[in-house]
Parts: sequence; structure tokens; C-alpha cells
Amino acid sequence: MSLIERLRRGLEEHTPLAELMTGDWPEHAGVEDGLMMPAAVLVPIVERAEPGVILTVRTDTVRRHAGQIAFPGGRIDPEDTDAIAAALREAEEEIGLPRNKVQVIGTADRYRTTTGFDVTPVLGVIPPGLEFALQPEEVAAVFEVPLHYLLEPAHQHRRTVDWEGRERSYYEILWEGRRIWGATAAMIVNLSRRLAPAL
Repeated sequence: MSLIERLRRGLEEHTPLAELMTGDWPEHAGVEDGLMMPAAVLVPIVERAEPGVILTVRTDTVRRHAGQIAFPGGRIDPEDTDAIAAALREAEEEIGLPRNKVQVIGTADRYRTTTGFDVTPVLGVIPPGLEFALQPEEVAAVFEVPLHYLLEPAHQHRRTVDWEGRERSYYEILWEGRRIWGATAAMIVNLSRRLAPAL
């Protein structure tokens, strides 16, 4: 079974999983889902014998999440037909990934960030060897991490911190001196739990 077939099979199982994280914005701020900003990210999976995942490093000058590691993506604009269109547009704008080079597999479980975004991850398979053109105001670098490394629970470390008077838990994944944490790590953990039976 090909990588694409395995990923698609994993996403087609839409039964609720108790261990999936949805984010803690509503709990923190006491708002309804309708007041959140819809957003989408692309999870670009490089199709090779050992598949990899493309991640970005945000610049230190962006307004939100400066210097953090993230998937390419952003808010869903009115002209976007859906989350998939938004994720493809944002990836093209941020890292120069042509949308016609992405084979979309489907959408994964939504995640609500503490900053008020309701994020839909979009899984897409891309060919190896693409050259990226970074949007210099938003993206400082791109790098690739093996898919199996990200999805391995042993590499997903649960941390806790006191934040605004309460204890907050989050996940952290370390890769070659880089720290993947927060919403990005949470979406990776959700993917590993969702895709485990298929992979």
C-alpha cells in the first residue's frame, strides 16, 4: 500500500478519539467556537522511501508566534473556498510551494489555539527535490523532519508550565537542535494518534 493510500485510510476514519486534543482557547477565554478565527495549515509530506515533513521557522519580526516552528498556513480569507484552498494559498505565499505540486489527501482534526484560531490541518503529499522561495518577512527557514520521527510517541514529550495563574500542559518535540512545541506539536500528536492504525 502506497504512502498516499495509507494516509488517506487513516484520515477516513472519522470516529471520535478520546485522546485527541482540541485546544484550550474556549476553556481559557469562555468564548464560543463562532467567535474564533478560522485558519488552516498545510502539512506537506515529502514522498520518498522515508517520507519527511516540511516545517517552517517564523521570523523574529512577525506579530504572532515569532521565532517559532510551524506548518505553512494562516487565516482562511473570504476568497478561499475552504480550508484546503486556504492552506494551499498560504503555503504558496509563505514558502513558494506551487499548489499544483501538492496532492491533497484530506483534512485532519481541528485544533483551537490559545490565540483564538480554529485551525484545520490539511495533509498533502509533495514530490522530493522542490526548491522553496521563502517570504522573507514571515519565514526565516524551512527544514524537513522524518515523518516516522514526528509520529513516534517516544519523541512527543509532555510538559507543564504555570501560565496566567493556571497550570497549562503542552507537547514538545526536539529535532536536531530545533524545538517544535505548542499548537504545531499538538497537531502532530493528534496526527500520530489518528494515523497510528493506518501506518
